Amino acid sequence: MNSIFDKIEEFFTTLLIGMIEQNLTGLLTDVNSKVGSIAGEVGTTPQSWNSSIFTMIENLSDTVVVPIAGMVMTAILCYELISMVLEKNNMHEIDTWMFYKWIMKAVIAVYFVTNTFDIVMAIFDIAQHMVDASASSINTTASVDIDSSVSAMIDGLSGKSVAELAGIALETGVVRLTMSAISIVITVILYGRMIEIYLACSVAAIPLSTMANKEWSQVGTNYIRSLAALGLQGFFIMVAVGIYAVLVNSITVTDNIHLSVLSIMTYTVILCFALVKTSSLAKSVMNAH
Repeated sequence: MNSIFDKIEEFFTTLLIGMIEQNLTGLLTDVNSKVGSIAGEVGTTPQSWNSSIFTMIENLSDTVVVPIAGMVMTAILCYELISMVLEKNNMHEIDTWMFYKWIMKAVIAVYFVTNTFDIVMAIFDIAQHMVDASASSINTTASVDIDSSVSAMIDGLSGKSVAELAGIALETGVVRLTMSAISIVITVILYGRMIEIYLACSVAAIPLSTMANKEWSQVGTNYIRSLAALGLQGFFIMVAVGIYAVLVNSITVTDNIHLSVLSIMTYTVILCFALVKTSSLAKSVMNAH
């Protein structure tokens, strides 16, 4: 009779250890693959991230937004000319240089509107240079050694009862689901940033068309700051991944499965939190609203 119970216990022990090993392998694989893709995603320019979307946005800008920006620019230039004339004692002190100044503003405004995408992409090229330069200084290799880590944690399961193994299996299953959710959040942050870049670029001509007037130029200035913040966010993401890499590489995986899993999950949650904060931090640095 005892041998039957021993066989049943051995069966459930083997089953639960297999479940635990599968959960550990799955969660570490998810973490490694997602964190490993961050540097690649951030290190991609809007043109190369998705050329089809970029082409669509550029066509929308040229065919829909630029004509509207031209009307906005014309209205602002007319307002600017009227303001300049009225400033000179209601046209009693008109200076010829005033009209040259207005023509220069008009030329600059036209250049901004007609070369919108070149200007916008130049901002992201500078940001991309920062990201590429940081990659040589920041260690973004943040992968956890799956084989050795899982082996070390599985070794600590020997001698545990079926009840304890069931609890550990449930714990690792919950952690795996949590890590999958964190992976989704990281994906949303990375993809959301690129989509935000595309959305901002799609209407770039309108805020840039306001640069000819001192009062209205605040719109264009803040827009440029917002673009710079999106570019700077990529640099902050690289720094966050570098910090995560240092923390993960310092983890010593032992046979204490609870502590080991908790350490990996904690650092990954910290990484996710840091990635969430990169947007607001970049906007704060650039004073973008």
